[in-house]
Amino acid sequence: MSMDLDAPVSIAPLPAIQKNGATILCCNCGAPIDGTSSAGALCYDCVKLTVDISEGIQREATLHICRDCERWLQPPAHWITAAPESRELLALCLRKLRGLTKVRIIDASFIWTEPHSRRVKVKITIQQEAFQGTILQQTFEVEYVVAYHQCPDCAKSFTANTWRAVVQVRQKVPHKRTFLYLEQLILKHSAHKDTINIKEVKDGLDFFYAQRNHAEKFVDFLTSVAPVRSKKSQELISMDIHTSTKSYKFSFSVELVPICKDDLVCLPIKLAKSVGNISPLTLCYRVGTALNLLDPSTLQTADVSTPIYWRSPFTSLADVQELVEFVVMDIEPLGLRKGRFVLAEATVARASDLGVNDTTYYTRTHLGDILHPGDTVMGYHLTGTNFNNPQFEALEESNASASIPDVLLVKKFYPRKKKNKARNWRLKRMNKEEGEMLPKKQDQDRMERDFEMFLRDVEEDTELRSTLALYKAQQAKREKDRMEGVETASVAATDATEDEDVPKIDMNELLDEFDELNVEDEQ
Repeated sequence: MSMDLDAPVSIAPLPAIQKNGATILCCNCGAPIDGTSSAGALCYDCVKLTVDISEGIQREATLHICRDCERWLQPPAHWITAAPESRELLALCLRKLRGLTKVRIIDASFIWTEPHSRRVKVKITIQQEAFQGTILQQTFEVEYVVAYHQCPDCAKSFTANTWRAVVQVRQKVPHKRTFLYLEQLILKHSAHKDTINIKEVKDGLDFFYAQRNHAEKFVDFLTSVAPVRSKKSQELISMDIHTSTKSYKFSFSVELVPICKDDLVCLPIKLAKSVGNISPLTLCYRVGTALNLLDPSTLQTADVSTPIYWRSPFTSLADVQELVEFVVMDIEPLGLRKGRFVLAEATVARASDLGVNDTTYYTRTHLGDILHPGDTVMGYHLTGTNFNNPQFEALEESNASASIPDVLLVKKFYPRKKKNKARNWRLKRMNKEEGEMLPKKQDQDRMERDFEMFLRDVEEDTELRSTLALYKAQQAKREKDRMEGVETASVAATDATEDEDVPKIDMNELLDEFDELNVEDEQ
């Protein structure tokens, strides 16, 4: 018995049933739209026209800036530094607007405005869901008015007796050359940027600060560049008995070593043996973080650190105001060189004795590389000079009294004109407030003389010049000086030859002023 199987039957796919969406007309413009996905029976164009997602967001606001320090106020009481059209300023502008937290910010950028208009415009692009499934994107502009408002720090700086800390820098010397050098170091490293006032007093300067940590930072800077010792004191101003909150004023007394460059120093014999067995009678050729001393007769050098000096302090035997002018009669180098110093034997005579007597002095000097017969040199005349100094008296009574020379030469003297107007460089100066008593005319003359001597030291000493920031003289001033030089050429013709040997500063060592870097259109 056999079974018959059914033949396979092909089943054709059913025809697809086309679904027609519910199409309605926009209630505003009559355009056909999908009724299942449309919101509020409005097309997309009508939704953009009728729905404002930026509603509730400010279109005008005010920015406050301090015109003194150019900082912006970030409410409630924080002041920030922001350049024009910077990210920081844009973030500050967006924080000032109410209602931005409810939308999504897509883009924000500045629109250019005139700098003097005191207006800042920002273009903002936002997104928000208007209806279910409908997201709108909108761009609008916000205008900010820039208003001036003085910050508390600047308000304190213009008010008397608002400082919280003062640094009193003192040096008991008869001239200001060390302070002039210290001033240039402060300007080069911008160590005075946090001061609210600088006052010039007798024997030094006072630096006032609004915060204690700024004063401590300045004291640390002075310690790193000069041999100083500091002392701190504080004074109670007010106290809240309920919260035990106290307010203090802090004073930092900083004393510089009373020894300057080119001073004659007589070391205590015990100290001279401990720093390398150097001769007690030395010359200070540099003042850094330590005293750098030189024995001109042997070119031996020694460093007296700040802690060693203040452990047993001593004063200089003579300073630059007691230098005597000598004329080199003969000089012979001995061949020993140490850095820029060359040992030589010289025969000199006092300039005031020429034509009066034939007294000459034989000495050893470290200036053998720059001195020639006929040159003028400044030095200390030790013969017949009485020094009221216990270290020098101890040296005279010791076995080393025979090593005291008659003359100790210090530096070469370059004859110059009375007022050197041909300098192509300049130094910056700090804005200092004079004390309660104005300086007398003789004090002003002494200050000008000290500054001129400092400028000459900068010209003559390359090591000193390398630690300072020298700037090119302004073009207008140079033109004025040049015209004055033309007018007085006939009078100063004989003096021009005297300045030929004076050291000149190369233009490559000078810096440009920021004012001279501006590009100006030629008319």
